[in-house]
Amino acid sequence: MRNLIQRTLSGILIIAAVVVSLLLGKFFFCALMLVLMICMMVEFFRMTMGNEYRFSQLLAIFAGCTLFILTFFYTGFHLPGRLVMLAFIPIFIVMVNSLYVKDKTDFGKFAYLYTALLYIAVPVTLSNFAVFKFNGEYDGMLLFCFFCIIWASDVGAYIFGITLGQKYGKKLFPEVSPKKSWIGFWGGFILAIGVAVALHYGGLFTYPLHHCIIMAALMNIAGVYGDLIESQWKRHYAVKDSGSVIPGHGGIWDRFDSALMAIPMGVIYLVVLNIL
Repeated sequence: MRNLIQRTLSGILIIAAVVVSLLLGKFFFCALMLVLMICMMVEFFRMTMGNEYRFSQLLAIFAGCTLFILTFFYTGFHLPGRLVMLAFIPIFIVMVNSLYVKDKTDFGKFAYLYTALLYIAVPVTLSNFAVFKFNGEYDGMLLFCFFCIIWASDVGAYIFGITLGQKYGKKLFPEVSPKKSWIGFWGGFILAIGVAVALHYGGLFTYPLHHCIIMAALMNIAGVYGDLIESQWKRHYAVKDSGSVIPGHGGIWDRFDSALMAIPMGVIYLVVLNIL
């Protein structure tokens, strides 16, 4: 019960911080996403690389932040698209820096630097396309709706998984995450779609209803995979949580692992159908 109360209060604070940042404006959105990106990359490196190649880790984080900031100015301030390619320079520096590392005993761990950029930095960067319109106008409502769908999926999966999934039905991916069940999956799926429908009729999710439902379904599935992917990393390294910064939840990566796949899925859906 104590853990549930702690988890609930921490969850409310996280939600409040995200919502307030999205509503206050584009620079608060930028600060929020950069903090999330940096924290997740730090947690990922701590788990996979520890204290080895610290300077290279910092270079990779800098490269990720550069990619996000240049894309932020491209989508929100009409920075010429060709200048976004400047983000590759820090990535090249990460590669070149590996040549000058004297102790190459664990050189294979350098692959984690590129993994973090592709797995964390790129998905977070894509969130820019969810908050800026083609004319550069900022509107955080779409990303807010995306987060509501992700949170609904997580809450539904948790409630149905705890109450029913542990006793009845089959496990979802027992070799990766023994506690996740199919009942939990369907509970999250239904609640995610229900929230998307409610947001649509509430005037917040402004796309046609069928698009809102399809997006919620796709984002739910993508979010579940995002959760499982992080669980696989943690299981491989035999750790329970990616960090301890959020009481009752673990690390930032633990709370936003679903978003790393769900938000890009929502953006890709809208871009492919040319309705963003």
